Amino acid sequence: MVRLPGRTGPRPSRRPSGRRLEHAPGPARRARERSRPASGRAAGPRPTLGGHSVAGQVFVLQVVIVLLLVLAAVVALVLQVRHDSTAEARNRSLAVAETFANAPGTRAALAAPDPSAILQPRAEAAREAAHVDFIVVMSTDGIRYTHPVPDRIGKKFVGTIEPAVHGRTVIEEVNGTIGQLVQAVVPVKAPDGAVEGLVAAGITTSNVGGLADRQLPVVLGAAAVGLALATAGTALVSRRLLRQTHGLGPGEMTRMYEHHDAVLHSVREGVVIVGEDGRLLLANDEAHRLLGLPEDAERRHVCDLGLDPQTAELLASGRIVTDEVHLVGDRLLAINQRPTDLQGGPSGSVATVRDSTELRALSGRAEVARERLSLLYDAGVGVGTTLDVTRTAEELAQVAVPRFADFVTVDLYDAVLRGEDPEPGAAVRRTAVGGIRDDAPLYPVGEQFRYLDSSPQAESLRARRAVLEPRLETAAGWLAQDPERTERIVAYGIHTLITVPVRAGTLVLGLVNFWRSEKPEPFDTEELALAEELVARAAVSIDNARRYTREHGMAVTLQRSLLPRSLPEQSALDIAYRYLPAQAGVGGDWFDVLPLSGARVALVVGDVVGHGLHAAATMGRLRTAVHNFAALDLPPDELLGLLDELVGRIDQDEPAQGPGAPVIGATCLYAIYDPVSRRCAVARAGHPPPAVIGPGGAVAFADVPAGPPLGLGGLPFETAELELAEGSRLVLYTDGLVEDRQRDIDTSLEELRTALAEAGDSPEDTCRAVLDGRPSFRPVDDVALIVARTRALDAGRVAEWEVPPDPAAVGEVRASVSRLLAGWGLDELTFSTELILSELVTNAIRHGSAPIRVRMLRDRALICEVFDSGSTSPHLRYAADTDEGGRGLFLVAQLAERWGTRYTPEGKVIWAEQPLP
Repeated sequence: MVRLPGRTGPRPSRRPSGRRLEHAPGPARRARERSRPASGRAAGPRPTLGGHSVAGQVFVLQVVIVLLLVLAAVVALVLQVRHDSTAEARNRSLAVAETFANAPGTRAALAAPDPSAILQPRAEAAREAAHVDFIVVMSTDGIRYTHPVPDRIGKKFVGTIEPAVHGRTVIEEVNGTIGQLVQAVVPVKAPDGAVEGLVAAGITTSNVGGLADRQLPVVLGAAAVGLALATAGTALVSRRLLRQTHGLGPGEMTRMYEHHDAVLHSVREGVVIVGEDGRLLLANDEAHRLLGLPEDAERRHVCDLGLDPQTAELLASGRIVTDEVHLVGDRLLAINQRPTDLQGGPSGSVATVRDSTELRALSGRAEVARERLSLLYDAGVGVGTTLDVTRTAEELAQVAVPRFADFVTVDLYDAVLRGEDPEPGAAVRRTAVGGIRDDAPLYPVGEQFRYLDSSPQAESLRARRAVLEPRLETAAGWLAQDPERTERIVAYGIHTLITVPVRAGTLVLGLVNFWRSEKPEPFDTEELALAEELVARAAVSIDNARRYTREHGMAVTLQRSLLPRSLPEQSALDIAYRYLPAQAGVGGDWFDVLPLSGARVALVVGDVVGHGLHAAATMGRLRTAVHNFAALDLPPDELLGLLDELVGRIDQDEPAQGPGAPVIGATCLYAIYDPVSRRCAVARAGHPPPAVIGPGGAVAFADVPAGPPLGLGGLPFETAELELAEGSRLVLYTDGLVEDRQRDIDTSLEELRTALAEAGDSPEDTCRAVLDGRPSFRPVDDVALIVARTRALDAGRVAEWEVPPDPAAVGEVRASVSRLLAGWGLDELTFSTELILSELVTNAIRHGSAPIRVRMLRDRALICEVFDSGSTSPHLRYAADTDEGGRGLFLVAQLAERWGTRYTPEGKVIWAEQPLP
């Protein structure tokens, strides 16, 4: 039964006369007929503001309200202006009187022989400046000394002066000869407090006021505008009412409502109208019956009517639905809903409700199908989020429990976990277990076992298809797998099983077992098909993870083989290092420590942009090239220049070799530290600057010119010379340590500076502070870090002489070397060292140019160096039997462990190393 607000009780189905309600002509048709002009007369517009119309009554009411508001505003304005005028007059008269009374010279003028002569001009000037009507100075007896009208001077003041004579201020409102005024009388006091005279100031309230004259026209103008707006608004409302009612009068509207009420009352389909705020506006008898609505349902929010949440949400949302099925109580209802404002109607929605209980069975099957499709969709989205075989297996178990099975186990071959192709017949390893409880007596994760040939799992592997075992307690083949364990499984309540092979093309990677314990019915054939589809989708992700594991393992193996496995022995630097691989993939970061001649050590860090085998292989090529270039004892800038040319040639060769990608970016930093001079030469190609930690712990990033990345060509590299105190730490790193998509590079460098400042003194402590102290740090790129603490070769282990360019000086050099080695306790090396230096100094004198110097270093080896300013490099050759010379370098090469040449800006150095005894 239809109920609307304001109407109570059921509506009778018949009229009082006993006749059934007849269908009247449609209101829209009557409106159209009424709108047509009658024959013989012109159709004129209906009045919109007729006196008997609702619009006319509203108009009259609005006019009355506007007039009352205007009248109230005028009265309030007059009262407010009167009050404000009086208050302003009191304040101004008091301020003027006190100001004049306390003005300099007023008290002195009262004591003068003729006060009026002095005070009258001042009082008139002050009166005109203060815009008051009078300022009167008088004696304590009230005799005026000043007045705007001079003939009143000398007469007695009209007003109350007694309190002022006693030192108090008097303010009073009087009706004087010039009108209603406010006057204030204040005393003129001597320093001892005695009253010597009085000052009165007054102003008429009419001079203070005047606001009403300016504001009243504004109020009346606003009233006229409001009345005009009310008239226009009423006309617009009247026209809108005529359009919405199609010109129907009150009687016709009543008949139309009764007609619609009768239709809604007799229809056998529930009708519900909901407003835009979610409140129920109308519900017929059938809707009350089907939805179980309370008697007072109208005007209440649909969520407060006791409906099930889904149905209430649908009715409140107003969304368009067609035959959406909802279970309400024991009825299955089909709901159709449409908005009511599609063609300019009121905001809200109308829903029709039809009883479709006979479709319950069909709806149940559709719901099961929907849940299975949802499970497959979630499996496609949630399985395979990572390229990890074990994690993918765990995600499959998480998706299937408990929506499909109570317990899920995933068994894969060990070869699959390693990224290799599986071997048929090999043992499997339990990779993942998921269940509604954790105490199930199934094989735990990590256990390796084989399935018996009689088990359903072995049959599934052989036949490469899913196998259903509806009753485990009667499955002899499965029970024989592990009698003790299978007995506990049955006793635990697990009673049915589906086992599905994990197939990827022609390969079988393992098995997935679905177990049920909560539901008493076993798995059926439809669920068997669902399990196959579920595992088939997961198998693709598992195989992708297997392939990635294999490729990642190959890349990691290649990368590890290309990185240094141990650091060479040297005495110039105390070194610690760390290498952190990226979260995913293999990068091209590398580092090296290369001993050079003269006890010097080269430090290298580099980075090839990208990940994978190509980056690792390119890193190996660049590292090998650095080794070769370092053997030439080149300065850092020249070495980077050669490396830049090499990368450019690699980029040119890659496209011709097929699908290999060119080196899209590579960076490098090369530093050479000399423990004798404690100077470090550094050059970088697109690499972050090194950090230097002083012996006192101060951290600074070295100012090394930033060259372009390798492979760009065209721009030279520059070398920076750093002087490092003994005990300083040089920190070299790749950009993976400081570059992060979530942070600015300056922020990362500042964090690195803070970590270095708080680190201990040793290189190992520094590495731990930078990396090991950040357990949550997971770099998106590889990180290579080298911390080298400098040592200095003390003066007692270094000897140097100037050699004149005279062959006779060779003997003096031998004698000096003999004495030096005796002092160092290296007498065993005297003969070989004298011979080596004799040959090297003789070559320098004959083929080089002055100045010539000899330097001896005692480090891990005995190092002999001969400096000259010539640029000719000696070459080792085999002399013929008839040659008189040419055997010197051959002897040097035989006696020394290593020898070579390096060039300096001043010339060259021929050096030779001998192992210490």
